[in-house]
Order: sequence, then structure tokens, then C-alpha cells
Amino acid sequence: MPNTEPVRVTIFNQTYSLVASSEEPGRIEQLAQRVDDLMSTIAARAGNVDATRAAVLACLHLADELDSLERRLNVLKDDIDHRARHFTVLLDEAIAGG
Repeated sequence: MPNTEPVRVTIFNQTYSLVASSEEPGRIEQLAQRVDDLMSTIAARAGNVDATRAAVLACLHLADELDSLERRLNVLKDDIDHRARHFTVLLDEAIAGG
């Protein structure tokens, strides 16, 4: 079982105690800071919104960002597959001709 350690983070003025693997407490803190920044930005732009609404809007924003990145990743994978097939044909031709 991996080693874990407690991590305390504050998101939108609420403190949370989380458990992270011993290699990831800094990453968890960075992610929490990103969520806190996003929720604070949303609250500032939308006016006086409660934490739940800010959290839902932040989740939607992050889901949109994730979807865009997944689409880009799929395009890159397709491009790699296409290039790999093309290079395989070129290699086969070079071997057959050699």
C-alpha cells in the first residue's frame, strides 16, 4: 500500500483535509489552488453567488476544458496513427527495394 499523508487545503474559504500519496501533496495543493482561483474568479464575475453555484460553474468550466483537451488528444492520436501507417509503407517499400 502506498504511503499517504494528510494535506489541508482551502477552497473558497472552506478548509478540507485530504489524503495524498506521499509523492503528491504539492500537486494536490496546486490543484486546490487552481480550483480556489477559478471559483473566486467566477464569484467575482457573477456577483454574489453561493459556494455551491460557484462550484458547479467551476466544474462545468473544467469539464469543458477537459473535453477540449480530450478532443485535441484524439486528433493527435489519429495523426500519429496515420503517420505510423505511412512510415510503415515507406519502410516496407525501402526493404523490398533494397
